[in-house]
Amino acid sequence: MPLYFRAMKVKQCFDQLGRTIEFNFPPQRIVSLVPSQTELLYDLGVSDRVVGVTKFCVHPDSWYKAKPKVGGTKIFHLDVIDELRPDLIIGNKEENEIEGIRQLSSKYPVWMSDITNWESAMQMISGIGNLIDARAKANSLMEDINNRFENVKRFEPLQTLYIIWKKPWMAAGKDTFIDSMISKIGLVNCIDQGRYPELTLESIIKLSPEVILLSSEPFPFKEKHIDELQQVLPKSKILLVDGEMFSWYGSRLLHAPDYFNSLAL
Repeated sequence: MPLYFRAMKVKQCFDQLGRTIEFNFPPQRIVSLVPSQTELLYDLGVSDRVVGVTKFCVHPDSWYKAKPKVGGTKIFHLDVIDELRPDLIIGNKEENEIEGIRQLSSKYPVWMSDITNWESAMQMISGIGNLIDARAKANSLMEDINNRFENVKRFEPLQTLYIIWKKPWMAAGKDTFIDSMISKIGLVNCIDQGRYPELTLESIIKLSPEVILLSSEPFPFKEKHIDELQQVLPKSKILLVDGEMFSWYGSRLLHAPDYFNSLAL
């Protein structure tokens, strides 16, 4: 048995990919590979047990400044992770590269989330709460999130294009958490393809969306991109939006309803 399992209770569970993992319970040395899940760990109260995060884990700021960085969400510094001696690593199917996860899984317990809609996001919060022995806090957090979303504004069912990338243009389609958030506020995703299809400017014009939302991440859209699209789509309402509010599926959801209520649509 590896050293990181000794002298502690070993727990077995399934992650959201259906994989069985065994890990120290409760884990004492956690590495988080996903920004939204890093923030969730903070809000679940395990500051002293998270020993490593990615360079994109910007919330909370105190962790971003102080916690050791294990690389990005795609390329990991495996030597740094080895030095941190984690007894649990938490990742995500979409945000982390599979090869790096395979390498880590050969040495450490790696729990993976798979978020495609609202329900799987809630399951992730519950699952991580169970992983870190913070079930009551996770349940309270989910109740708070759901209560806040009961008061979220629902807009008219406008045909909406949510763009995440340029060169090539890419949009959020079906089977994405972004799509579920668009639906939560009453908008209608005009992309009927799954995941994140590439688009040409011509195909965007053909879609003729009533609303275009330009995300702040992963591509940092600016005002000049509004002007670029407005020239060819003069009737569309085009907004820069905070990508964290549409795509972060952890405790950032607490802040999303107030943000959505402020959107000028």
